Amino acid sequence: MSKILLLQGNQAVVEGAIAAGVKFFGGYPITPSTEIAESLAERLPLVGGKFIQMEDEIASMGAIIGASLTGKKVMTATSGPGFSLKQELIGYACAAEVPLVIVNVQRVGPSTGQPTSPSQGDIMQARWGTHGDHWLIALTPASVPECFELTLRAYALSEKYRVPVILLMDEVIGHMRERIELPDNYDEIPQAERKQPACDPADFKAYAADDSLVPPMPPFGSGYRWHVTGLVHDETGFPKGTGAATKAAADRQYHKLYDHLDDIVQVENYCLEDAQYAIVAFGGAARTAYETVDMARKEGIKLGLLRPITIWPFAEAEIQKLAENVQGILVHELNRGQYVYEVERAVAGKVPVHSYAKYDNEPATPAQLLAEFKKAMAL
Repeated sequence: MSKILLLQGNQAVVEGAIAAGVKFFGGYPITPSTEIAESLAERLPLVGGKFIQMEDEIASMGAIIGASLTGKKVMTATSGPGFSLKQELIGYACAAEVPLVIVNVQRVGPSTGQPTSPSQGDIMQARWGTHGDHWLIALTPASVPECFELTLRAYALSEKYRVPVILLMDEVIGHMRERIELPDNYDEIPQAERKQPACDPADFKAYAADDSLVPPMPPFGSGYRWHVTGLVHDETGFPKGTGAATKAAADRQYHKLYDHLDDIVQVENYCLEDAQYAIVAFGGAARTAYETVDMARKEGIKLGLLRPITIWPFAEAEIQKLAENVQGILVHELNRGQYVYEVERAVAGKVPVHSYAKYDNEPATPAQLLAEFKKAMAL
């Protein structure tokens, strides 16, 4: 059985978190993500979970890292200024391979910016905000139902690969309301589970991995003892100061994700079967692009949309395949131009790549996007 609801994107994330088995939220309220914290403050105690409003976003990250180490599925939610504060401990979670989910409902920045206006200006920060070589996953929903679905997927990927996952939303998607159909009973939804050690506790090495390159992760208090650090470490979990240890740790963490891109990377292709031109757009910007494609086709222009659902790792193979089949690409994003540079790099000059960057507090209309597309392609 199922139920039909009218929910905000932020509320759908909460439903996804409960359905995924989240038992701890540590956060600090910030527009436009506050509804996530408010709703989980009510919902988590009803399912045996805990909610803590921390003193700031730095403490929020520390709290969810600690809770994750005890074996719980955890979440925090924020927007641009708070996401900036979280970066140091995001790096720690990457280094220590701590599974967790961070929701970033993007708004106009930098600094305080425009708290209630939509933006996609944190695209590069999501990938490179913390220092050093590190690897993580970022997913971007484009509808309220997808907020639910991608929250579930975020936990599936985080637990499977022992990696932080960022649910990179924008104010458009976070605050819009849509019809959503949800199961009556979340107990029927399969739960992502972490790999557990098969050895005796006396023989356990915290970061010794099998062919999957993902080490098992027993919860603290289960009898398995292990050291957690942001320093480069070997398979014992204790710091190791050699160049070989640094290279081995980086290579394993890279390959545990990039050897499985077929499992991790998702895109949606809309009207691309016979397309001569393509728009690349994601999140709230993709909402405009669907209608733009339909308008163009009514005019006889064979336009299609490639919508990245997985923002990081970058959908390189999918973009390269697109470039082999179209005459030109327009990247539309709600910032002054970020993702377009990744598309240009992947396309490598095979076809022209143009940018329609919208950064004036408002999403584009379909007519505006169509006009910019025609201008870019000289149609």
